[in-house]
This record gives sequence, C-alpha cells and structure tokens, in this order.
Amino acid sequence: MEACPCGSGKTYAECCQPLIQGTQPAATAEALMRSRYSAHVKSEVDYIYETTHPSQRRQVNKESVAAWCKNAEWQGFEVVERQGGGPDDETGTVQFMARYREKGKTIEHSEVAEFRRSDGRWYFYDGKAPKTVQFVRQGPKIGRNDPCACGSGKKYKKCCGA
Repeated sequence: MEACPCGSGKTYAECCQPLIQGTQPAATAEALMRSRYSAHVKSEVDYIYETTHPSQRRQVNKESVAAWCKNAEWQGFEVVERQGGGPDDETGTVQFMARYREKGKTIEHSEVAEFRRSDGRWYFYDGKAPKTVQFVRQGPKIGRNDPCACGSGKKYKKCCGA
C-alpha cells in the first residue's frame, strides 16, 4: 500500500487517488490542495488544470506544469494554516509548504492558496506568497568588539561571532 504523497498518513488509494481519478470530489479546500500536490508528484497535469477555477485556467500552461512535475523530485507537503474552506463554506485559504529538489537545489515553496466553490465543487483560484514576519531583536545588539556573551572573556568577534 503506497503512502499518499500529500502526507496525510493515509494510503494514496484512500486519500488523493479517488479525487484525481474523478470518482470523488474534494469535500474541503484542504482536501483539494492536498490532491493538487499529489497530482504534481504523480504528473497528473489534467487534474491540476481541471481543478483550477475556470476563470483562471488561461494562466495554466500545461506543458510547463508537466515539465515541472517531471523534473522536480518531490520531497514533502505540509499544511501550515487554513481558514474557511469547509464543507459548508464558499471560499477558503490554505497556507502550505511544498518541498522539492530541482537541478540539485532544495526548494521550499510557501504559498497561501485561495479556493472558491462553484457549482458545488472546490477550485483553486489564486496563490500568493505568505506575509513575512519581521524579526525583532529582544535584547541589545552585541558589537564585534564587545565581550562575548558566553563568558569566555574573549571579544565576540574572536569567540562566538567567528
């Protein structure tokens, strides 16, 4: 029994495969997002196209999606946050992280995906980068020539700052 690529912990046959094969619709926006990731792993480009909202399909280049699916080494998928997108909602968002290797480089693709329901079916509508959280230093900045905070008695630049 093959594990589902979406990372749900279920088998592919009981998780994303029925959605990709069209025997079962996605009940939630998250289920559609997970199945779209699995479709990338399995190079199911037609499913990716068909689950894109009809008003957005002109932006999908099937050939480039197919090339990306085949050339990437898919390593994992994680849902970070979701809002709405339940069985009774009309819209929803799913923030996710997809990891893959391409041309020897590991890439972590983070996105906030927007979903809309139309005629009872969920569709991917748009995606954007998540808001970045600015780092705020809690204490004073240690200068290069200040004593090292570890207590060694050396200057920071010659100790932990090296």
